[in-house]
Amino acid sequence: MYPEMRHEQVVYQNPFLAMRIWQIDTETTTTEDLLLKAEQNWRQKNYYGWHYHEEVEFLLVLEGEITAYCREEQIVLGEGDIALFGSSEPHTTMQTKPGSTRQIVFQIDLRKYWDVSTLNSMQHFSEVIRPLSSLNYIYKENKEVRERTAELIREIYQEMNDGSLGYELAVSSRIKHILLLLLRNDTRQQLNYNDNRLIGRLQPAVDYVESHLDGKLSVAEISGRLNMSYTHFIKTFKKAVGMSFTDFVVLKRIKKAEQLLLTSDVSIAEVAESVGISNLGHFYEMFRRMNDCSPKQFRDRLREPTG
Repeated sequence: MYPEMRHEQVVYQNPFLAMRIWQIDTETTTTEDLLLKAEQNWRQKNYYGWHYHEEVEFLLVLEGEITAYCREEQIVLGEGDIALFGSSEPHTTMQTKPGSTRQIVFQIDLRKYWDVSTLNSMQHFSEVIRPLSSLNYIYKENKEVRERTAELIREIYQEMNDGSLGYELAVSSRIKHILLLLLRNDTRQQLNYNDNRLIGRLQPAVDYVESHLDGKLSVAEISGRLNMSYTHFIKTFKKAVGMSFTDFVVLKRIKKAEQLLLTSDVSIAEVAESVGISNLGHFYEMFRRMNDCSPKQFRDRLREPTG
């Protein structure tokens, strides 16, 4: 359906925040230019703009008009409008009116924001049932949410550019505020609303994982602790949390490794051992898969002075 669709590898400005935000400004385009480009693309079957990435994307239009395409939906965006694309969801944009455009693109890996304290809330954004683009109706219909989210995105952009003391706290709090606005204004119930009792039942397993990341974690052992069969446990975990138990364990191991890399001077081999990964090559592979950089690059980047 999306020929020549490109898998975009997002390079984070701050791997610990797992995000990238930047502004795109285009030069003035005439009506003739737009029509010519559209005709050329149609004749050549040129769909090179279609792409996807693991990160969720927010698109805020500051000036001009563009049309965003995702799934079978197209959204016309003017000044102050926002579009949301889910993780790995194919999408593209096209300028649809003459003039210039300015837009802020904000990409973020929400998996990095899963922790014990936010598990009940974050599981709603797991996209188990449908992509997050199903929430675009909120930005279209709720002016207050749209304007507040636009303000938060602009503040995140400013914080990332300034790099002032504590900018990480400022950015992460605004990200959670954006998600909270979506969660509390999803009147059509498009998010994943699995019974929270499932999370409650699995909480001992989550706690056990958190406290035993330095060792081997066996599904058989943990399911036994919860008096659940192996099969029932892995199915229940995926349904409640939105990711497989194996993926969850890998995520928690790598997040702990990130913390150790930034807060200690121990060797990378020792970090790997501390998070229960004895094979250093395997550790590098998993770390790079989640961060698009090696553990050493991650440590060096985050220790570089800002400003």
